Amino acid sequence: MRNIPINDVDHLPQVVLALGSDYPADTLLDTHSHRRAQFLYAPEGVMKVETEDGQWLVLPYSGVWIPAGKPHQVWLSKVSTYSLYIEADNAPRQATYCEVVQVSPLLHQLLIQANQLPVDYQRASRDGALIDLLLYELEAAPALPLFIPLPHNTLLSKQCAEFMKEPNIHSSPKDWAHNHNKSERTFHRWFKSETGMSFQAWRNRVCIIYALNALKANISITEIAFSLGYEHSAAFTAMFSKIMGYPPTHFLKKFHTQNEPL
Repeated sequence: MRNIPINDVDHLPQVVLALGSDYPADTLLDTHSHRRAQFLYAPEGVMKVETEDGQWLVLPYSGVWIPAGKPHQVWLSKVSTYSLYIEADNAPRQATYCEVVQVSPLLHQLLIQANQLPVDYQRASRDGALIDLLLYELEAAPALPLFIPLPHNTLLSKQCAEFMKEPNIHSSPKDWAHNHNKSERTFHRWFKSETGMSFQAWRNRVCIIYALNALKANISITEIAFSLGYEHSAAFTAMFSKIMGYPPTHFLKKFHTQNEPL
């Protein structure tokens, strides 16, 4: 069913409710939470999800898993979404934080079919079997490295936010340590305790997500590489491939040009 608020049907006994919504460009859903866990998917367009843990970029043919009761904010480009709202006791993923997961061609088709079901479908039926298969596929879906953890320390969080606006691959932990009156060794320990990631891994991930957004905006690979501080696009391509598992040209071919799943 489409464009029915979850609060209107949340009382129904179905373990999984499949609901779709259509959003105009540049929609912001202010911080909210759901009693059920949610899997949010849009075949086209881009979404960004933010919680107190960090930010997730959700590209076409990926979806975001949002645990039950997790406060979150969502920004959406012009998209049509396909959501599953799942009772917490039946959640196929056990993470207590959001995850961006890859949507396979099968999972894509199942999500579209599920959104055509009546909200009061019967579990002991073909409709129920479709939902059961959806849960199996969602459990097996691999997580993608599209998460930027944010520190809780206010001063460090401010610098991280500024860096995310203009990332640079050569940004030095030595300079960051100096800004916070810490030795470089102490800074590395502090940064990892605040984000759960090493500074280098965090910096590279921010650069990747910046690059993905730029690729979606038709900016050339060479221009992206230079804007991130690379002298040659080959070095950027190597870093992109190492983290994402495929080169930026593959992203352009599958996501931007053909809009097919990886």
